[in-house]
Amino acid sequence: MNKFYGKIGFSSEIKEVRPGVWKDDIVEKTYFGDIIKNTRKLQNSNQVNDDINISNDISIIADPYANNNFHAIRYVEFMGSKWKVINVEVQYPRLILTIGGVYNG
Repeated sequence: MNKFYGKIGFSSEIKEVRPGVWKDDIVEKTYFGDIIKNTRKLQNSNQVNDDINISNDISIIADPYANNNFHAIRYVEFMGSKWKVINVEVQYPRLILTIGGVYNG
C-alpha cells in the first residue's frame, strides 16, 4: 500500500466576490494516510482531448477538524494537481476520500 502526504482543501464559507459571483473560501490542511486504490480512466468529451479522471481512494488519519468538517472537503492535492473529492466515507479514526476529475475552483 502506498503512503499519502498532502494538502486537503476545505470550504470554510462561500463569499460573494462581486455581484452574482460566488467563490469558496478554502482552508488547506496537511494530512498523512494511505492510497488504497490507484486507478485512472479517460472520459470522452466534446473536446479535442479526453478528460482524465482518477478514481483513487485515499485513507487519511483524521484530526478533530477533519472529522467535524468532512462535509466541506472540496479537493485533494495529489501528484502535483488538485483533484475533486467526490465521496467521503467516515470510518473513525479515518476518512476514506474518493477522488475524481481535476478541481477547477
